[in-house]
Amino acid sequence: MLKKILVSQVRLGMHIHALEGAWIDHPFWKTKFVIKDHNDLAKLHASGLPGVWIDSEKGLDLADATERLPGLRAPARAAEAPAAAPVTPPAAPASRMPPEPDRDLKTELSQAAALYKEGRARVVSMFTEARLGKAVDAEQCLPLVNDIADSVFRNPGALVSLARLKTQDDYTYMHSVAVCALMVSLGRELGLDEAGCRDAGLAGLLHDLGKAAMPLDVLNKPGKLTDEEFTVMKSHPDRGHEMLLEAKGASAGALDVCLHHHERMDGTGYPHKLPGEQISLLARMGSVCDVYDAITSNRPYKAGWDPAESIAKMASWQGHFDPKIFQAFVKSLGIYPVGSLVKLQSGKLAVVVDQNPKALVTPMVKVFFSTKSQMPLNPQLLDLARSTDKIVGRENPVTWGFKQLDELWAGDKLPKR
Repeated sequence: MLKKILVSQVRLGMHIHALEGAWIDHPFWKTKFVIKDHNDLAKLHASGLPGVWIDSEKGLDLADATERLPGLRAPARAAEAPAAAPVTPPAAPASRMPPEPDRDLKTELSQAAALYKEGRARVVSMFTEARLGKAVDAEQCLPLVNDIADSVFRNPGALVSLARLKTQDDYTYMHSVAVCALMVSLGRELGLDEAGCRDAGLAGLLHDLGKAAMPLDVLNKPGKLTDEEFTVMKSHPDRGHEMLLEAKGASAGALDVCLHHHERMDGTGYPHKLPGEQISLLARMGSVCDVYDAITSNRPYKAGWDPAESIAKMASWQGHFDPKIFQAFVKSLGIYPVGSLVKLQSGKLAVVVDQNPKALVTPMVKVFFSTKSQMPLNPQLLDLARSTDKIVGRENPVTWGFKQLDELWAGDKLPKR
């Protein structure tokens, strides 16, 4: 039986199933093992980790932790050996904050496009292995998570915006990549350190693993699900959690987000209808990131919403999200995310192509249409932070019938449809 306990409660003979926090902060390379050595126990107590998950079926439980398992190595008694100098536990590694963004979106798009392809291939492989009933190796996901985090640190909007343009056929796989990037970006905005951001990214990458166990005809159905089919789909958090329990190196955070990313603050979510105070920070983050990418993406049964429209609609859903988490999410994306269609005071229409971190209402835009003459304009970049023109509202691309809007900001890096 799995049980979460404080690090200070860990005793010799307990079987560690998962360590909370990011791997970079762990005093051990492995994540599933029995604590048999006093030095290892001292390292764990001094690690500063928030908690651990123990498996009482494979080791001692809290109730019998004072007993000693056969084969445990105890320290020599004073009568048998000279007193040794006290061992000073190693200090927990210093937390590093994510670096400040240092690339514009256009420059980062080239690397983001290559990462988009690599991420798709790796997630397809992971889902295929899961469908075949093979245990997932979460540690093999770390290089991809690190690459995604590095891209987000260089420019938060590039990969996030590119992943939104996934094709309908790629949705299941690229949704995992997109939520990974969104979690890293949101973690940075919330003040998580670099390791915390990467741990949030891993949770995002693995959050929908349970969909690998869903019937393909239900998962890819091009129309509305029946009540029975929706019940089946609602089982994917539990199925994913079961898979991650058997996975190698799955963190407690990844387990939690996988199981609880569909919970709501008002207690109406699933699978456990948890009230807000029982939903972890990472799961609250996962809820926002999961929904945003879902509603902005093209699906078999509907076209994705405009990014700015999506933000506005999510803001109106009372009781769904943690208000503080959602506010930070908006700041991480921008009030008008990259790809949003906006109308300027001059009557011109423009698409947002990059953010101005110091002023969310004055992003970089590309002007391309005049509502006064109802004629297209030669596309021109405009930095609203340096212009007298300003945004007066968002526009619905469907209403205007623009079909090449994404090419205006993504250029030749647009994923093939």
